[in-house]
Amino acid sequence: MAGRVSCGALRAADAGAAVELDGWVNRRRDHGGLIFVDLRDHEGITQIVFDPAHASFAQAEHLRNEDVLRVEGTVRRRPEGTENPRLPTGDVEVAIGLLEVLNRSQVPPFAVNSEEPVDESLRLEYRYLDLRRPRMQRNLRLRHQIIKAMRDFFDSRGFLEIETPMMIKSTPEGARDYLVPSRLYPGHFYALPQSPQLLKQILMIAGFGKYMQIARCMRDEDQRADRLVEFVQLDVELSFCTQDDVLEVMESCMRHVWHAVLGIELKPFPRLTHQEALAKYGLDKPDLRFGLELADVGATFAQSDFAVFRSAIDSGGAIVALRYPNGAASSRRDFDALTETAKTYGGKGMVWIALGADGVKSPAAKFLTESQIESVRAALDAQTGDALLLFAGAAEVAYAVAGKMRNEVGDRCGLRDPKAFAFAWVTGFPYLEIDEETGQPIPAHHPFTAPAPGDWGLIDTAPRSMRAQHYDMVLNGYELGSGSIRIHKAQEQRKIFEMLGLTPEQVEERFGFFVRALEYGAPPHGGMALGIDRIVMIACNEENLRDVTAFPKNSVARDVMMDAPSPVPEQLVRDLHLRLAPESHSRG
Repeated sequence: MAGRVSCGALRAADAGAAVELDGWVNRRRDHGGLIFVDLRDHEGITQIVFDPAHASFAQAEHLRNEDVLRVEGTVRRRPEGTENPRLPTGDVEVAIGLLEVLNRSQVPPFAVNSEEPVDESLRLEYRYLDLRRPRMQRNLRLRHQIIKAMRDFFDSRGFLEIETPMMIKSTPEGARDYLVPSRLYPGHFYALPQSPQLLKQILMIAGFGKYMQIARCMRDEDQRADRLVEFVQLDVELSFCTQDDVLEVMESCMRHVWHAVLGIELKPFPRLTHQEALAKYGLDKPDLRFGLELADVGATFAQSDFAVFRSAIDSGGAIVALRYPNGAASSRRDFDALTETAKTYGGKGMVWIALGADGVKSPAAKFLTESQIESVRAALDAQTGDALLLFAGAAEVAYAVAGKMRNEVGDRCGLRDPKAFAFAWVTGFPYLEIDEETGQPIPAHHPFTAPAPGDWGLIDTAPRSMRAQHYDMVLNGYELGSGSIRIHKAQEQRKIFEMLGLTPEQVEERFGFFVRALEYGAPPHGGMALGIDRIVMIACNEENLRDVTAFPKNSVARDVMMDAPSPVPEQLVRDLHLRLAPESHSRG
């Protein structure tokens, strides 16, 4: 090999070649008679050796980390015993022939050549440096490979990638829209898309049949570690399909991605109904890397005088039990901490029973009979040395708290293997759920979802009993994405809007264009969207979406590198026919 090469390309077979390399100083080491510089680019690191007899030695004495260099030299084998097995280039080095300093660097605010933790706010402020670090380079390369594998898969299945616009009509889908004021139409606004939902359905009406897109979406909502205001999703829609057709193509895509990118052969995804997921795991996004299924033990305590259990039973609630493997060895303080954790998840508390070798221990022991404890033990298949954790309250709360505590126990017991990938499908969701803020029924997915076969008849008599043709893909306790079979008849879509309390005038204002499109021979269709950021986060074994995104906003939705959002010139505000409230000026 000769000529210009990357810093990760050289091997022992290249010894004797004259080469040119460009990159950053990753590390400089002065060993008395020699200076060694590890030169880094996006493909790797090569060691450069400066000899005192060479004219460039004096320059090398003043190099510092992150200076940008161009070097020419001769590849040679490293002396025996000095090889670096941690580097692909570790058998060779380049003896300097020519050094050109292309640019100098300020002293970085943190070590670019290290994996040591750095405060996230500092990382985001100097994102251009953070992105040079090995971890971020690895993560974004894997992201590229995953997206490429997705595109390759859908291309092989005959799907077209069609771009949809970034400025559309505001059609709220459960979160706040980001709005874009129009200069040409005073008082009117575009919205940035929360998803291409209606547009991809219109593409089905337009006869394209199979659509996919790597779509950018925006939602003006509070950020979390597993949620961003600006995110990317794999968006898919197909015509003349059943729910099974959609599940098959999306599962096949993920199996292809995991094989092509990670070299892992995934087993067929298990399918759970929404009710099964809640009954066994307490959550509709269960982590199936481990067992510890929940048990409803309300019947065991039907005659109990224990006030905590009696109150739950009398009010029609539930008592849910969870096994804590080897938990009997925990101290009273440990159990108290677990109880406080349960409270943070919305529970009123937790009853624990330690099944120690020297007998049963529990603060509630005097309220529990031996047969009751044995019944719970049998329901959970618990062994001596385990602990039993019980949660009482309204059924939905007791199961949700127990489900979150199951994950907590899984972490404490080391059962959530970060190298394992447990995919699953959850189907058969309720059509409606109750909005926590308003108390009104809202679609569990979105109002374009078709009710389950046979459930249309419930819309006038028992709408809260309706099930939806809605499905989620979950992985390791995260929801990767949702999809549904869509309503494809205009009269049925209007009926759903009516059930949700929208007047004909509101329907026309918000969705008139879409309902009219359904009147022109819309085919049966369905689809799904998967969150690419979450997929990459899990594949990279990260816990924060910002660690797999090049330029994310911070935890309060600010871009601290660019200082955005930020004030704009007053003339631009006037051009957009806007007037800012006084507090807006004070924030600026």
